[in-house]
Amino acid sequence: MMECRHFTSAAEESSSAAPKQLDVMQPHIRNTLQEILIVDLFSGAGGFSLGAIQAGLSVAGALEIDKNASKSYQTNIASKTKNEKILLNEDILYLDPADAMQHWGLEPGQCDIIVGGPPCQGFSTHRINNAGVGDPRNKLLGRYFEYVAALRPRIFLVENVPGLLWPRHKEYLEQFYEMGRLANYHIAEPVILNACDYGVMQNRRRVFILGIDNERPISLAWPPEPTHVSPALPEALRRGKQPWLPAKEAFRPASISDLNNVHMNHSKELIEVFKNTPINGGSRSQSGRILKCHTSHTGHKDVYGRIDPSKPAPTMTTACINPSKGRFVHPVENHGITVRQAARIQGFPEDFIFHGGLMASGAQIGNAVPIKLAEVLLKHISTGIIQEESAPLGSES
Repeated sequence: MMECRHFTSAAEESSSAAPKQLDVMQPHIRNTLQEILIVDLFSGAGGFSLGAIQAGLSVAGALEIDKNASKSYQTNIASKTKNEKILLNEDILYLDPADAMQHWGLEPGQCDIIVGGPPCQGFSTHRINNAGVGDPRNKLLGRYFEYVAALRPRIFLVENVPGLLWPRHKEYLEQFYEMGRLANYHIAEPVILNACDYGVMQNRRRVFILGIDNERPISLAWPPEPTHVSPALPEALRRGKQPWLPAKEAFRPASISDLNNVHMNHSKELIEVFKNTPINGGSRSQSGRILKCHTSHTGHKDVYGRIDPSKPAPTMTTACINPSKGRFVHPVENHGITVRQAARIQGFPEDFIFHGGLMASGAQIGNAVPIKLAEVLLKHISTGIIQEESAPLGSES
């Protein structure tokens, strides 16, 4: 668990110096959460956007390259907003920020918060040796910041996998921070947050990087205090926090008309393997999958493992509906989890319909930021913006 720190921008830290006159656009004062405008880059199916909406904020624009994810976003989110054209199904590398802003009807400084999780495959723990080095997807971090510089939000928030912080990716991270400095943004140190600490029924660790415009400083405790803790923690130490949510709620019956209540088909042999796999089990010895080539190696313990419904679920990856890729077997039934069950674990609404088929749906779910986590983070940030803007001039926040 990471300790909360009081985070201020560089402009506040140097407030004792002579004030600097800056020619920046000053949007109207935000008095309500609904007036906070969000732009969601690399939006996928819309995890960050849904979190923003649940927090009471307004999504002004979204950008996503994948056609299936874009269709899911358009059907479930964009079509239900005042401006159905908020989504751009384009490649960010080839879409000029000015063109995107024109489509969204935004001027520099009008967007309050940019959120986005550039594709994380290049930084994943599943890539061996230096496979992530030189991956063109990693350069999307730089492109992301070009959008930040053009839109000039008060705050931006980046999400990625912990592998982003590995030494072999140092140059990309340094480049990102340097671009932030040149654009006059103060960027906080990366923090690793676990979704289960914020009301998500999933053990999911991700890196979050927060940036604040030095021209419009804000005082903010970052990251926000966790809302949930391990149930093993004595009551006296919980300080009123709720225990982690177990995954059991994800396995309640689904509607018979639910198009996403589907799972992979499995061979008879694999079904027998599942029958021999206990709750939270999955090693080859437990399931009876002992081959000659495996006699001296137990392999990845999570492969073909059953989810323990009494605990937070394992991380939903892009292969979350494929039991051969992790602990993704139903707790009591002999098959992999369904698209709907994986979506519930990520916090997607029950009526959210994913498009593109089984594998594409799983990828959209695994790529998403858990909705509840996004809601908590964005509400915390937005409340800070409103408090800062409503404070009398010259007062301490």
